[in-house]
Amino acid sequence: MGNDPRDTGAQPVVRVTRRLPGTVETALSSRYAAMLNLSDAPLSRQALERAMVEADALVPTITDRIDAELLATPGRRVRILANYGAGVDHIDLAAARAAGVIVTNTPGVLTEATAELAILLILAASRRAMEGDRQLRAGEWPGWHPTHLVGQGLSGRVLGLVGFGRIAQETARKARALGMRIAYYNRSPATPEAEQALDAVRLPTLSALADAADVVSLHVPGGAGTHRMIDGAFFAAMRPGSILINTARGSVVDEAALAEALTSGKLFAAGLDVYADEPAVHPALLDHPHTVLLPHLGSATIEARTAMGMQALANLDAFFAGRELPDRVA
Repeated sequence: MGNDPRDTGAQPVVRVTRRLPGTVETALSSRYAAMLNLSDAPLSRQALERAMVEADALVPTITDRIDAELLATPGRRVRILANYGAGVDHIDLAAARAAGVIVTNTPGVLTEATAELAILLILAASRRAMEGDRQLRAGEWPGWHPTHLVGQGLSGRVLGLVGFGRIAQETARKARALGMRIAYYNRSPATPEAEQALDAVRLPTLSALADAADVVSLHVPGGAGTHRMIDGAFFAAMRPGSILINTARGSVVDEAALAEALTSGKLFAAGLDVYADEPAVHPALLDHPHTVLLPHLGSATIEARTAMGMQALANLDAFFAGRELPDRVA
């Protein structure tokens, strides 16, 4: 499409849509003509359109909707979307391919942080930690008594994983340290070595997993293939008193059906870090006492967020040097 900075010796222009860790912004600015978002406010549609014609590369996040219309912006200059994050369901990959725009992501580096958060949600939901926190802060704690906020122990219980990729397997490793047993559902089986290392059992269907697990943790990507795969039928198949954990994508869960399963008492609790209409949260989930709700903190450690930025930068470096891209998805 022309506008190739390598034709003139000029630095490529890289537009970053949100604030990134300082070390990442410094590194970007040292190598490129970086257009940073110092306000950290999400870019408007108009600002994204301007970025498509002003920059050679865009570094978007999950809050940016990169659809076919945006990719067809007249005079588009952007030739690579170096996504900051592993998930790319906010990007129309088919449209990017058709437009000749390369898409990369940052897999792997947020595995540890997200698995840690899944364990945090499991513990908080099973032990009613947030209920206790709210009660104490409101000055409503009557003092210790034997039946106060009794929760569930985890040792010997079954953790059912929907999806069995890197994050799910790391969650399983940590859960085993708590004495949990591991089952999983995945379209294809894991290697025998991975199953043996975690003493994990693959179940043939989602409903079989729902029936077997005391705690279900979701680890699948977003998109049409997983949209509301955890629905009313799934909740009906779950064990009475079980727990749902979601650190994957909000679109995977039918939130109205989840709220109904909690209200009816079928589920003991839910721990959520992602939501279908972020930053909005289903009102019934906000109001229910047995929900642990976090504001999409899965990768929110300084180590993970910095590594994500440096991985996006590595993809940009490879692209502008004409090398093979380490994390190309389209």
